[in-house]
Amino acid sequence: LKAGILTAEEQQQIETGLLAIRQVIESGNFEFKESLEDVHMNIESELTRRIGPAGAKLHTARSRNDQVATDVRLYCRAEINRILDLISAMQAALIECAERGGNTVMPGYTHLQRGQPVLFAHHLLAYVEMLARDSDRLTDCRKRLNVMPLGSGALAGSTIIIDREFVAQQLGFASVTQNSMDAVSDRDFVAELLFTISLLGVHLSRLSEDVILWASAEFGFVSLSDALTTGSSLMPQKKNPDVAELTRGKSARLIGNLMSILTLLKGLPMTYNRDLQEDKEPLFDSIDTIDIALKVFTEMITGMDVNRANTTAAASDPMLLATDLADYLVNHAVPFRQAHEVIGKLV
Repeated sequence: LKAGILTAEEQQQIETGLLAIRQVIESGNFEFKESLEDVHMNIESELTRRIGPAGAKLHTARSRNDQVATDVRLYCRAEINRILDLISAMQAALIECAERGGNTVMPGYTHLQRGQPVLFAHHLLAYVEMLARDSDRLTDCRKRLNVMPLGSGALAGSTIIIDREFVAQQLGFASVTQNSMDAVSDRDFVAELLFTISLLGVHLSRLSEDVILWASAEFGFVSLSDALTTGSSLMPQKKNPDVAELTRGKSARLIGNLMSILTLLKGLPMTYNRDLQEDKEPLFDSIDTIDIALKVFTEMITGMDVNRANTTAAASDPMLLATDLADYLVNHAVPFRQAHEVIGKLV
């Protein structure tokens, strides 16, 4: 309309028609025709059928290349917002579990060997900080992808003058892309998002490993809700930490999706190539995977209880205070290296 291509009446017809088509799609009753190749042409064809010649103007100054690039950014932006909410819920569950643990003491480990006594809450809050970094990375990623490529055309823009800044404002983008060739072929933001999700998955995997160990008979530090564990088809005594094990396994899938997108991008010449259709599967899968992992893991942590008797017994190991004894000697004018050697020989 602003470019003088559409009349006000045509603009209203297109908007009304598109909203009606969206309702049909959302109801699951839209008939996509393979002969029309893709979603763009299916919608344009249906719009033209509904409103007449004005529908044929829908694709003016557009290419599927810049439309897809814009759609993927809109999708990623919305999903990042949702993942951030899920991370916040996960952090809240960890903090609540830490508060329920109160002043419970347990061994802290290095090399999976007992090191020094720590609070159970302190251990859980380490993961709260990891998740905070994940949130920061997602927020930072969102800033970089919140740039609108629409108007870049197939690769060289359009001779039709359009107000890209106005469109960006309407779609909630902070700015517009500057180089049309880069804009239609850029999937850096997908790779960055998949990396951030992968690292988030690695953090959940590390917490999963801790929970699996803690819930074992050898440690017995925590008990998990029956609703989120399973038994054995043979051994009646089993209570397996399925959520933690599945989450640990899913982290490998997230890493694999990241490798997939990086391998996909590494050999592409300028500009758009059909290879880029393959970016959707790893992107959608990673987002679906981290979504369910965060939801179920949050539920598991909410139902996790610490076994104070077992953590206290483990923390009563006198060897855990060896460092404190060395520090005691240091506070009485013994050089640390000498104090370290003396206590090492004693224990």
